[in-house]
Amino acid sequence: MPENNMNQLTNNLPMMALDDIPIPKPGAQQIVALVKESGRVTGYQLSDGRVLEKEEGVLLAKQGGIQGVGIASRNGNEYLKSLPDGSESNNLSNLPSVSN
Repeated sequence: MPENNMNQLTNNLPMMALDDIPIPKPGAQQIVALVKESGRVTGYQLSDGRVLEKEEGVLLAKQGGIQGVGIASRNGNEYLKSLPDGSESNNLSNLPSVSN
């Protein structure tokens, strides 16, 4: 495979890991913090102050209510992932944690 094609494939791998990339609606919120219990993400805090359970966050994202995220799944459980944009600072894993 030519090097250009290999680089393009490597750059697209994070996007290929997503099951869905919803289109955010005008006024869509951002995730500003992760809600964690015993180190596991159980929800998301939005820029408008709301705290959603993980499932509610996935549903809202699918409806276009959260920007900058895609839907991924592991073992049949859906969760949100940051869309790769070249910046590490806005990755969900780099956001602060809050407890519910």
